[in-house]
Amino acid sequence: MALYLIGDVQGCDAALGRLLDEIAFSPSRDRLVLLGDLVNRGPDSLAVLRRVMALQGAAACVLGNHDLHLLALAQGIRKPHRGDTLGGILSAPDRGVLLDWLRRRPLALYEAGVLMVHAGVLPQWTARQTLALAREVEDALRAPDWGAFLAVMYGNQPDRWDDALHGPRRLRVIVNALTRLRFCTPDGRIDFKIKDDAAQAPPGLLPWFDAPERRTRDAVIAFGHWSTLGWFSRADVLGLDTGCVWGGHLTAVRLGATPQARERFQVRCPQVQKPS
Repeated sequence: MALYLIGDVQGCDAALGRLLDEIAFSPSRDRLVLLGDLVNRGPDSLAVLRRVMALQGAAACVLGNHDLHLLALAQGIRKPHRGDTLGGILSAPDRGVLLDWLRRRPLALYEAGVLMVHAGVLPQWTARQTLALAREVEDALRAPDWGAFLAVMYGNQPDRWDDALHGPRRLRVIVNALTRLRFCTPDGRIDFKIKDDAAQAPPGLLPWFDAPERRTRDAVIAFGHWSTLGWFSRADVLGLDTGCVWGGHLTAVRLGATPQARERFQVRCPQVQKPS
């Protein structure tokens, strides 16, 4: 069995189909994990959801910020953004099935020695703690009153983890770290504005994976979300958002006998969105 990781698809179903052909993916033989943002910005988010759902146990995904945005839109909690391409899902006859499936996806996974999230991990967290904190949010999303959680999920405060946090403030930090994090201060205060590549960190900020006291340095972390970072591979981190909707690539990695044994596959994508 081969394990493949794929970065942000963002509604680019044709590219996803070509990439699965490129790796000769077989649901009966292989395993696929998508690193969040299945939907939005690309031309066919509905087809992406249906394709991944149809793979059943052969595929898993973690939730990204665009996936959560879709759930909030469906609940009437958020208004559409310019550039959203989610109407096909919201008007689909199987909308309820699709959204119910999506809200039951995890925010973090651990497989084959790799911790998988959409965006990042705060330096205060261990890998085990990250999985436990992700489950707190997952429980809220899977609860009967999941819309009530989404109604208080958005916001930039608090912007730093504290073990004493509780209620919506605690869950908000967890969501923001796992689905929005790029840069932070050395002590883990989240920056929500800067989207440049890692080499352009402003004074006082650094990529989350370079935080000097990061407690997940003994783990391998795979993530997406950061298209300006692009393909990023070193022993302890693996970044797979290579800008599919921006005219870049959709990228898959096949993991080998160890998390550091990696084979990359890419398909070129036409530009769907223009930088704002």
